[in-house]
Formats: sequence, C-alpha cells, structure tokens
Amino acid sequence: MMKKKSDKNYFEQLNSTLKNHHRAIPFLVVDLDRVDENIELFKADLKSNAHFRVVVKSLPSPNLLNYVAEKMNTNRFMVFHQPFLSHLSTILDSKADILLGKPMPIKTAAFFFKNFPKSKNDFNPYSQIQWLVDTKKRALEYLKLAEELKQTLRLNLEIDVGLHRGGFQTLSEVKDVLEIIKASGGKIEFSGFMGYDPHVVKVPKILRSQKKSLSSSNNFYNDSKRMVEEQFSELWNDRLTFNGAGSPTVRLHNTSSSPLNDVAAGSCFVKPSTFDVPTLSNYSPACFIATPVLKKMKDTTIPGLEKFKTLLRFINRKNAQSFFIYGGFWKADYVFPEDLQLNTLFGASTNQTMVNAPMTANLEVDDFVFLRPHQSEFVFLQFGKLMITRGNEIVDEWGVLDSD
Repeated sequence: MMKKKSDKNYFEQLNSTLKNHHRAIPFLVVDLDRVDENIELFKADLKSNAHFRVVVKSLPSPNLLNYVAEKMNTNRFMVFHQPFLSHLSTILDSKADILLGKPMPIKTAAFFFKNFPKSKNDFNPYSQIQWLVDTKKRALEYLKLAEELKQTLRLNLEIDVGLHRGGFQTLSEVKDVLEIIKASGGKIEFSGFMGYDPHVVKVPKILRSQKKSLSSSNNFYNDSKRMVEEQFSELWNDRLTFNGAGSPTVRLHNTSSSPLNDVAAGSCFVKPSTFDVPTLSNYSPACFIATPVLKKMKDTTIPGLEKFKTLLRFINRKNAQSFFIYGGFWKADYVFPEDLQLNTLFGASTNQTMVNAPMTANLEVDDFVFLRPHQSEFVFLQFGKLMITRGNEIVDEWGVLDSD
C-alpha cells in the first residue's frame, strides 16, 4: 500500500543521491521526514492518558530509538532480545523503564545479570526492568533467581487476550501466580500485565468482527485488573504497567473503555509492508532497501532454456530485460522501478539476484533499485548501518544494536 502521488520522483531523486554517494552497496534507507509525519499521526492515535513505550526490535538502532523516544517524550522501552537488553543497559539512564516483550528463559535472565555491563548512566537492572512471565513454572523460576541474586525482581504477567500465543488464559491461572508473588516476601514484585492483541485487526471479519474481538480482549484484561485490585490490594498501586496494543491496534485503544495505561509500538514509524492495515492507512512507508545494479542484459536467458528466451519474452513482457543486482535475498518486495520483478526460475540469491523488467524500464548499471521490507526488526540488522535521509539527501549513518 504505497502512496502513489510522487513515488516516481521520490525514488528517482533518491537514486540520484545514492549514485553520488562515495560507496555503492546495499543500503537500508530510513526517511526521517516520513518518520516525523508518522510520529505526528501516531500522537493523534494515542490514548491521551496512556504512556508510550518504544518497541526496540522494530527500530533496532540506538540513534533511531533515541530519536523516536525524544519526539514522543518517553523513556519506556519494550525489549525482545537479551543482547539488545544488554546493549541498552549501557546507554539508558536511571529514568528508563524496560518491559520484556516475551518471556526470557531463566538461563537467559541469569546470564544477563551475571554479565551485566556497567552503565555509565546509573541504570539499575533490578528496579528498571520488568520481566515477562507466562506460566506459574516460570514465575517460580524467577523467584528462585531473585533469591540467588538477593535482589527484588519485577514480574509482569502475560495474559492471553485472544491471540493464543501463550500467557495466562484464565483468572484462576492469574490468581495462582499472584498468590506466589504475594507470598514471596518482596523477593518478586507484581509490576502489571501485558496483553498483545494484533489478532483484533487480522482475524477475517467472516470469523469474528473487529468490534467483538476487541471487546473480548478488553473484557479479560479488565477482569484481570479488577481481580488484582479487589483480591490482592496489597499488590495494587498507581505505578502498575498495563501494557498492550501494538502498531495495528493503537488507534482502537484511544478510548476510555480501554484497559491500557501503557501502549507499545515501533513498526508504524517506518511502516514495512506487513503493516499495510486499514488502521495505519494514513501512515507512509519510511524504510527502503536500495541496492545497485551490477549487470544489464537483453532478454532473459536461463541455463538449459537458452533457446526459449524469445518465447519467455513473448509470454511476459517483463522478460525483455534482465538485471543482476547486488544481493537480493531479503524479506522485501520490489517497488521501483515499476514492473521490476524477481526471476523465480533463476531464484533469489544473497550474492547476485536476477530481476526482470519490460523495455520501458529505464534502468542502467550502477542505478539503484528499491525494495520495501516486509518487517523492520530483522531486516534492519542485515545492513549493519542505516542510511538516514531528509529531503532525499543523506544526512547521517546510524548503527544498529548489538546482536551477540
């Protein structure tokens, strides 16, 4: 779902900029002008009394995270990967709050603490991290770890609000873990709930309406909150984190009936193609892969099918020209030049990939072709650095988070 009003001019200008750059390799381009536009749209979608939390995996660059966090006036982050957690622990200050976005194996949590890097900014890993737990067994494991560390660990409970990807499914299960926390003597602390609900906008309407899905999710979330307040009042306080939503459903929680006071998002600011959903229709794609053309050939010649190249061109006009690009085996779709397509007979390659285009395509060796990533979280990491642009001019290069 690309905006069509100026795509041709946009990519032609970006191609010209990259051709004048001192280096020609595959780049991951992030357009800060478009990121800014998306931030303003997001601010309007965000529930007025909800805190915003940046999803680190979706924007896996310290500079990009800091940029969005400052624009959104937040110091809250959601982390899904221990190496990212360790990296952030060295650069975040004492005001930051980290919520794990998935349950970490207890060995991973123990490894983190054992190898905790010294922070230059007084980051406290015990009071500033909420560890996500999804089962009674995992809660007990974290209790044991807290005892070994002789420190209090904060536990946020993952509840299944309809996605069915794990988490507590019944109030009885939630209650069992709250009892463990209550009886721990302060060794583990209840810090809130997390309930992720992308299914609300992705389940086909023929199966269940969006309104019904959202209502069901919110009802279980509210019931869980009510149980804490009424049956575990000693665990209840105004600092609890009730996290949920995500880029596709943030707008749906901009209502007083939402149980959330903490909303996480990240992908919507760069909008890879997986996030082409109605609730984000006004947002602009802000990240692209740009890679140079290495070779140009007439027709399409496939090993073993050499004598059929004229037939291939007759069958599909896009076989009129062949190009080999630098790399190409990415989770991404070709967006410029128009009508460019992967040659599926030759297949994608991490080295050189054959793409085809009709004769009308004005593409030469050393030009750049552009792809739009399906997701940002893994794709960004494949390029080492992000090429940052404004007004189709390169303004900086930003590194990515450590992955080991």
